[in-house]
Amino acid sequence: MDELRVPKRRVPVEVVLPGGATRRVALFLSGSAPGHGGPETVSDLLNGGDEFIPAFDEEAAAMAFLHRRAVAVARLPAGGEPDPAGEATIPTEHEVEVALADGSRLRGFVSFVLPPERARLVDFLNEKDRFFRLAEPGGIALVSRAHVASVTLLPR
Repeated sequence: MDELRVPKRRVPVEVVLPGGATRRVALFLSGSAPGHGGPETVSDLLNGGDEFIPAFDEEAAAMAFLHRRAVAVARLPAGGEPDPAGEATIPTEHEVEVALADGSRLRGFVSFVLPPERARLVDFLNEKDRFFRLAEPGGIALVSRAHVASVTLLPR
């Protein structure tokens, strides 16, 4: 039976659930990603199709299954995930404040590469992926678009 198992690597992540509750979990990522070369990333997992994501809850020391739509934010350490915008041409970058539906606020930078005719911040925010990347001081936040109340562009 073990020969049928797909090897996975454990990645520590802090998830923020509705109401602001945070949990330290380990997510299980594959050595290869379906949509690109290289290993699966947390973004790949969160933007995937399954409703529930297996996770090991570090505090409870037990397996948990997170409903993807209940995850408001997933935080990783700096360097915990490659920046897809950094792989291509010069990205568009904006400093923003993100207000979540529960009233909490996040602040950081979004960067993206889109065709020139669709390269506005609103175009990026309307992309189809469920989560977008926000570079925060000291780490990366993957923010669920479904939990965002508003995004404010901060002056430079």
